[in-house]
Amino acid sequence: MERQPSPTRDQQVTNQTERGAEALWYIGPGRTEIRDEPLRDPAPGEVRVRTLYSAISRGTESLVFTGQVPTSEFERMRAPFMAGTFPYPVKYGYASVGRVDFGPPDLHGRIVFALHPHQSAFTLPADAVTPIPERLPPARAVLAANMETALNAIWDGAPAPADRIAVVGGGVVGCLVAWLCGRIPGTEVTLVDVVASRADLARALGVGFAAPEAAPGECDLVVHASGSEAGLATAIGLAGDEATVLELSWFGSREIKVPLGGSFHSRRLKLASSQVGRIAPSHRSRWTFRRRIAAALDLLDDPALDALLAPAVAFSALPSLLGDILAPQSGVLCQLVTYPAAAPAA
Repeated sequence: MERQPSPTRDQQVTNQTERGAEALWYIGPGRTEIRDEPLRDPAPGEVRVRTLYSAISRGTESLVFTGQVPTSEFERMRAPFMAGTFPYPVKYGYASVGRVDFGPPDLHGRIVFALHPHQSAFTLPADAVTPIPERLPPARAVLAANMETALNAIWDGAPAPADRIAVVGGGVVGCLVAWLCGRIPGTEVTLVDVVASRADLARALGVGFAAPEAAPGECDLVVHASGSEAGLATAIGLAGDEATVLELSWFGSREIKVPLGGSFHSRRLKLASSQVGRIAPSHRSRWTFRRRIAAALDLLDDPALDALLAPAVAFSALPSLLGDILAPQSGVLCQLVTYPAAAPAA
C-alpha cells in the first residue's frame, strides 16, 4: 500500500483547531487542569488566533492560584475574556501572543497580542488584538501587559530628568519601571531587592542595584513593587522630604501594616496607588487602552528585556509545574509558555 505523506505543520494546526482548543483552568487552591474548549468559527469582524506563547503573570496569578482574591474584588479582578467565577473554577490570564489564521485581510497571518487566558487557540473581536511590530520577537511580546502596567505607573509617578529614583522589588513590573526610569536623561535609578543575584539583572537593564539596607535615601520618587510589607516599609524609608511613594503591589486578601508613624507626616510624604485598570489621570483625556497597549509593545524593542523571561515550558506541562513556578523561592520572573503552534516545522 502506498504510504501517504505526513501532514504539514499548518495542516496539523488546522486539524487541531477544528477539534477545538485547550485551556488552563484554576480549579481550587493550588490546583489547575487543562480542559477542552469549544472553538467557534469567527463571525464578520472577528479573528481566530493560534497561540504561540503566553506568560504567567506571577503576582496576580499567584493570588488566583492560592485563593487570595478578596470577595470584594471578584468583579474588578475579572480579566478580559476570562471564564468562570471567582474563587473557582476560573480560566484566567492576560498575556497571549499568537498568529491570526482566520480574519480580516489586514490581520490574516499577523502575529498579535491579546489579553486572553492561557489557551491553545481562541476567537475574539478583531479590535481586541493588537499586531506586534515586525521587529519585535513574538516571545518578548508576552511582556506587553506588564509593560502597560509599568508605563501607567510612570505616568502616575511622573519622574523627571535628574531625579533620584528607587524601585523596591525586582519582579517583572518593578524591573520594567526601573528600565523606563533609567531612560530618562540624568536620572539615578536603583533597583532594590533582597535577592542579591538581581544585581546582574539590574546591570543588564542599565540601572543600579542595592540591598535594602544599602539603598540610597532622599529619593525624589520611590516605587514599591515587592508585594511585601517589609518592602513597603523600605520604600517609605527611602523617600526624601515631600516625595511620593508609588504603590504598585496588590496584596489581595492579606492585611499589612503601613509605617505611618515616625517622620512620615513631618516629612510630608505622599503614598499613592497606581493600577493599570484605568489610564492614569494625567493621560486619560487623550489616551485609549488601545493606544496604550500599542505603545507598550513599541517600548519592548530592546533585547535587554529578554533577561526577564524564564526558559519556556510547554503548555501541556503547566498543571504539574505551576506550583513550583509560582513558589516564592523559584526565582522565576516571567514564565514563558510555549504552544504546539510555535514549534518549528519538522
